[in-house]
Amino acid sequence: MHFRSFEEFWPFYMNQHSKPTTRRLHFLGTSCATILLVGALLIKWWLFFLVPVVGYGMAWYSHFFVEGNTPATFGHPLWSFMCDCKMFGLMLTGNMDKEIKRLGKRPISQVF
Repeated sequence: MHFRSFEEFWPFYMNQHSKPTTRRLHFLGTSCATILLVGALLIKWWLFFLVPVVGYGMAWYSHFFVEGNTPATFGHPLWSFMCDCKMFGLMLTGNMDKEIKRLGKRPISQVF
């Protein structure tokens, strides 16, 4: 699929993350990857190699076994990373349900 802008890609990305468990596993993967990155910078440099394994591992697991689709990262790596950061921020601030409503999807309660 071809997208001309981030704003055009965002609704597609959210459609690929329609299940709450998928979003939660992305949130958990991003959180753990961030902690590992900080640990790599401050404690042990070799932890850096675990950052993509943990971050992408949880996200890809959620796509293959929860959502039942292919990760958007395969076709659009940069926009997918940007969307993951946006989704993480929305979940962290409790605004994910509002965004789901804005996009016309059924709101689902969040744990984060």
